[in-house]
Amino acid sequence: MVIYGVAALAVCMLAGTFTGELIGVVVGVDANVGGVGFAMIMLVLVTHQLRRKGKFPEASEQGVLFWSAMYIPIVIAMASAQNVVKAVTGGPMAILAGLGAVAGGFALVPALARIGEPGEPLEPLETLQTLGADEKQEV
Repeated sequence: MVIYGVAALAVCMLAGTFTGELIGVVVGVDANVGGVGFAMIMLVLVTHQLRRKGKFPEASEQGVLFWSAMYIPIVIAMASAQNVVKAVTGGPMAILAGLGAVAGGFALVPALARIGEPGEPLEPLETLQTLGADEKQEV
């Protein structure tokens, strides 16, 4: 059932939020430190284990897939709740950390592109458009 997938996501989100709050207390910051990231990692690990054991049916997976499509808007909403203006005006460290993360992401693209076997190239766009027009005519 779809609700089981949503329940798995909710449990992981609660556990991730708790973990992020706990890390914030340990570090001495009055904020959730990486709660959403921990939740997503837990969700990936839990669903992987359940799939391997055959205890995560297709319908439950649909609940997780629905919310995974909502992941980016949720992260943006959570980030907007934080005091970004104060972080930027408090010093250049926030800007440097952001630029460092972007530079690190760009630097990892070539390394990540080499992972796995090369796939078959896609057909030219013209061929795909012709196939689509032929299928419409058959209907």
